[in-house]
Amino acid sequence: MTVLGTRALNRATLARQLLLDRADLPVAAAVAHLCGMQAQEPQAPFAGLFARLRGFDPGELSDLLVRRRLVRTHLMRRTVHLLTAEDALGWRSRHDAMLRQRGLAAYRRDFDGIDLDELAAAGRAALADGEPRTMAELAGALTDRWPGPSRRALGEVLVAALVPAVQLPPRGLWRSGGGVRVVPLADWLGREVDPPSPPGSDPVGRELVRRYLAAFGPAATADVRAWSGLAGLPGAVAELRPELVSFRDERGRELLDLPDAPRPDPDVPAPVRFLPAFDNAVLGYHDRSRIVADEHRGLSVAGERVVLVDGRFAGTWRAEADALRVDPLRRLTAAERSAVADEGRELALFLSAGQHDDVHLPR
Repeated sequence: MTVLGTRALNRATLARQLLLDRADLPVAAAVAHLCGMQAQEPQAPFAGLFARLRGFDPGELSDLLVRRRLVRTHLMRRTVHLLTAEDALGWRSRHDAMLRQRGLAAYRRDFDGIDLDELAAAGRAALADGEPRTMAELAGALTDRWPGPSRRALGEVLVAALVPAVQLPPRGLWRSGGGVRVVPLADWLGREVDPPSPPGSDPVGRELVRRYLAAFGPAATADVRAWSGLAGLPGAVAELRPELVSFRDERGRELLDLPDAPRPDPDVPAPVRFLPAFDNAVLGYHDRSRIVADEHRGLSVAGERVVLVDGRFAGTWRAEADALRVDPLRRLTAAERSAVADEGRELALFLSAGQHDDVHLPR
């Protein structure tokens, strides 16, 4: 079986994630290709798409949210993702059990003895009038009936686990604030969530694996699980095996992939790219060594915005009032410093709407 080294996996990841060369894709098509984008930080998808798309217009993303072509909702790993409307409706039921399990993990004692189906039905009833509500308002409507859980626990479990809901604009719009206000996903999109598949059949699971490999492969089954949060995909992988090709990584793990997916030459140059916090190019794997060294792995879950140089973590960045600051994680060569500064200036112009292009890059 062919062994793919870390550098080969890095270049494959960059190619699938549209980070090896910016793509000429409409925003909705890019979000669909990426299987959604991490959106815990409401402005993160804008920086993520700036790194991936040629001529990205942030107004296009805002417009798609307003027109309900894209939505912000809890899904993979029970975190907020930006998804196409079709994927949100098609994938939600397959994630229900995981969302409940993870939703209760942090608040299990709060919900001892509570019938979750009954609580979910009450949550849907409280939202049935179509009026957007904050999580606190939704929880407040139910505390008389369920006084045990805290309002925070009640609101989070209802919105992130029990009731398929969408976070409404202006949250998530370009250069816009706004707290979390939710309505049911089906009401916002005018169509019910797709029902679960019959027992013994998992077409959504197979689609998730195919789509994941197209955007993240080659990858191990543990990587698919880490990205989705779903434990029940080995059956889907087994059904797909005749369609897939297999490799090994340097640690001996089996990696699966689509036969015709891009696997660039490991020596293909990789441009500098600035990624937002929690980007799925990093979090979409159990083994993240293809893109981040073990000593820097913690940065990927700490909310740091990272700079990729030669396809790997080489610094962190943050937008300040009048400049973009980059803090290197290692000594950069003169050519690398120049490339980081050039890409940083472009990002600074984008984030500041053309007001400044200053980059602070300490030696």
